[in-house]
Amino acid sequence: MTAPALRVLAVASEAYPLVKTGGLADVVGALPAALAAAGVETRTLLPGYPAVLKALAGAAPVNAWPAFFGGAARLLAGRAGALDLFALDAPHLYDRPGNPYIGPDGADWPDNALRFAALARAGADVARGALAAWRPDVVHAHDWQAALLPAYLRYGPTPAPRSVVTVHNLAFQGQFPRALLASLGLPEASFAIDGVEYYGAIGFLKAGLQLADAITTVSPTYALEIQGPEAGMGLDGLLRTRSGALHGILNGVDVDVWNPQTDRRIAATYAPRAMRRRVQNRTALQRRLRLEEDDGALLIGVVSRLSWQKGLDLLLECLPTLFEEGAQLALLGAGDADLESAYRSAASSHPGRVGLFIGYDEDLAHLVQAGADALLVPSRFEPCGLTQLCALRYGAVPIVARVGGLADTIVDANEMALAAGVATGVQFAPGSAARLSDALRRAAALHCDRAVWSRLQTNGMNADVSWTRPARRYVEIYRRLARNEPLT
Repeated sequence: MTAPALRVLAVASEAYPLVKTGGLADVVGALPAALAAAGVETRTLLPGYPAVLKALAGAAPVNAWPAFFGGAARLLAGRAGALDLFALDAPHLYDRPGNPYIGPDGADWPDNALRFAALARAGADVARGALAAWRPDVVHAHDWQAALLPAYLRYGPTPAPRSVVTVHNLAFQGQFPRALLASLGLPEASFAIDGVEYYGAIGFLKAGLQLADAITTVSPTYALEIQGPEAGMGLDGLLRTRSGALHGILNGVDVDVWNPQTDRRIAATYAPRAMRRRVQNRTALQRRLRLEEDDGALLIGVVSRLSWQKGLDLLLECLPTLFEEGAQLALLGAGDADLESAYRSAASSHPGRVGLFIGYDEDLAHLVQAGADALLVPSRFEPCGLTQLCALRYGAVPIVARVGGLADTIVDANEMALAAGVATGVQFAPGSAARLSDALRRAAALHCDRAVWSRLQTNGMNADVSWTRPARRYVEIYRRLARNEPLT
């Protein structure tokens, strides 16, 4: 007998392809299709940014709030591409250009607490039955921007569905002054250690971790790491206390979007058995970033936020090693101003060896994966990482720090793994330029053995990086929550 369809309300601050600043958007945009194949109906609630409202042009309002966090708001329902969406149309909160979190001055929008509390509150209203035609069985909140939702469910007036909070990156927590409690519509009783209080402030993510019925992270290793003081970011004690509700579920990627056999963003499509065509992407990438068209050089790609977390300062220290090995660097990213400046200087000092694009370009991101020989991810910590999964898919051999989801997804090309024929990349211990240099030398040596390198590429391209298996794990959690069954 077929299990009845589950209704899940996903609440997030971004979703690909409508709004994207990082991997969160990729997950929120891709997971619903995989869940649908497993019998779950997902509707995703997003802020009504201009891009979202444009995609839902003509959508009918299904709910309205005359006074909602400083102004009138409507809830729109519609479909954009493959996503069934709700959009919180609140111009006073979301009708702003550019980055959804940061203003034109480079600082966070000063009313971010209200903007994302409103998103969570709208999700709670839908969860409680504000819409006669649709009510979810489970609510799934993503990251700090939606993590206040379990608090609105807990302190609201009527029974509500059970909830899941997914931590995509514990480093971003959403902390705001206690004085905002009333403006957020939360009662005084909520400001307690077992509520939203966090070191004398209101902690959005802390509230979600405290009050959600289930917690997930985006890889099994990261779920273990964040229960310790080094990666726990001050929340490790709470996470240890709630370890029975904590589940590490590895992310996937959208294998239709990231498919080298059909990708229209790259210079030449190819399959594992037609890898010779891949060289056309290598040449296109070298030309795009003004690199020398050196057929023998190890071309290393980076698609990343330029930050301390991502270890991009370590790569700067390792550039001499990279040049000694005759390698080239193709880097796409943006972030810390000092790192951007340092990489501009490196590109200027080493023309033809360092190719640089400061910013983000989706077409170029695909071309890096399709044209680079290797994809480098030297993160100090990494909840999951998606670029290394895309690299596997495209035959760019990952060189990754042994942390979080990077450790879970890449099989190091050590002697045993090579002999067994299961290696897919190079791993190294994080946080040290010396270790990264050793990894670059090891990758260069492997690259010189064409048979070994080809095997690494083929193993990666045959790996299952889809959402199929992760979706089954989410469905299991949803069904247990909907039935009020224990999660352990």
